[in-house]
Amino acid sequence: MQALFFLALSCVTVGAGTALFCLLEPRMNILTSLSAVIASLFNIGPGLGAVGPTQNYAHLGQAYTLAVKLSDQPQQEGEHSSASELEVEAAERLAIIGESGVGKSTLLHLLGTLDRPTSGKILFRGQELPLDDPVSLAHFRNREIGFVFQFHYLLPDFSAVENVMLPALIQGEDTVQAREQAEKLLESVGLKERMEHRPGKLSGGEQQRVAVARAVVLQPKLILADEPTGSLDVRIGEEVQELLFRLNEERRVALIVATHNRAFAKNIGRQMELRDGQLLPA
Repeated sequence: MQALFFLALSCVTVGAGTALFCLLEPRMNILTSLSAVIASLFNIGPGLGAVGPTQNYAHLGQAYTLAVKLSDQPQQEGEHSSASELEVEAAERLAIIGESGVGKSTLLHLLGTLDRPTSGKILFRGQELPLDDPVSLAHFRNREIGFVFQFHYLLPDFSAVENVMLPALIQGEDTVQAREQAEKLLESVGLKERMEHRPGKLSGGEQQRVAVARAVVLQPKLILADEPTGSLDVRIGEEVQELLFRLNEERRVALIVATHNRAFAKNIGRQMELRDGQLLPA
């Protein structure tokens, strides 16, 4: 079986923090105007495509394996390189656990190409991702990966349904079709009566459900979730957990969750622990 993802790093030290762009412009009358601006910035959309190997990302089959390898160079002559390997198959669930500050978020950011390794390379289905080409990486992220963070990062001046529509509009989908998809998703996550509300009028759990719907609107092959229940109370957090599991099963999307919540990790099933730079079976 061909590997979907292969990550080889000789050093996983990255810059402090991840730059996430925030759009703070006033609400526009036409949502497509905003999506067009974003698409033009990153050269994403119909007919624009992507550069190099990313041009083949749009039509992946359901059977695939996500394989990750992290390696460190020997510190002294005669020492052997240490390495950790990880494989995640289609529709599989995996929890990455570890102490705070050990690098769980950094690992997810590297997998999602939000961060760049200081050296090494990332392969997707046997092809090296162009880490020096932000346009190609933006296209790759838009089509193949859904992100869910501890904070929802919803655009405050747009409604729930508009926030969910945005990735599809950036990709160039028709506005009517994008809205239909967004409405169906929000209904499926229990927000049928709240889809016209802006984030400020939603509860924390509702905001996170909108964020999850936004993450899967383009039917990605992989969801990367970084402490998705970390800011929620126990009951609401469990509801978000069940939502992620349901989408994992119904849409056959692989799910990798970084969490310090041991109960959540146990419910996910398979666990790997990040410890002293090594990814080990938990």
